[in-house]
Amino acid sequence: MFTGIIETIGVVTNCVKEQGNLHVTIKSSITNELKVDQSVAHNGVCLTVVDIKNDEYTVTAIKETLDKTNIGRLKINDIVNLERAMKLGDRLDGHIVQGHVDGTGICTKISDENGSTWFTFQYPRNKNNVTIEKGSITVNGVSLTVINSKENEFSVAIIPYTKEHTTFKTLQLNDVVNLEFDVIGKYVARLTAFAN
Repeated sequence: MFTGIIETIGVVTNCVKEQGNLHVTIKSSITNELKVDQSVAHNGVCLTVVDIKNDEYTVTAIKETLDKTNIGRLKINDIVNLERAMKLGDRLDGHIVQGHVDGTGICTKISDENGSTWFTFQYPRNKNNVTIEKGSITVNGVSLTVINSKENEFSVAIIPYTKEHTTFKTLQLNDVVNLEFDVIGKYVARLTAFAN
């Protein structure tokens, strides 16, 4: 389990395809605190550390992950939002995040709004993937509050600190992002679908 509060940004140093898998090597300031078999969220995708060398570590994404996330789009020198799994008893500063990305969305609008930056995203229609006004959403692993919730579109307002300390600082129009919808909302949507 994660909170969506990004610890640091990592830099991709290598990407190696092996059959249907992709091995991604990342240089980060937290590498010396990691261990093999540990779960780390990369742009919101929970991946297992499989190797550590000096200040770099490697994770492996399988075909299912590559099909449903933006991990397969990573290339050398890209930056990645990183968060280690939360410790039992820690404060839950964001919201409950599983690290199981529901799918991707596309950034359709970026605007400056009196000290914050608004990002608008569209995503494929799916009755289980819903947002609600002032509800929670995870975009590339960042826990955010939904504004302007529509059927397959929503916006978020990013404060300058979040923009500077996450991949939002490089996000551009038409970029593909990972989306994890609120877990409680997904269960409610599923139960409602069964009731109808």
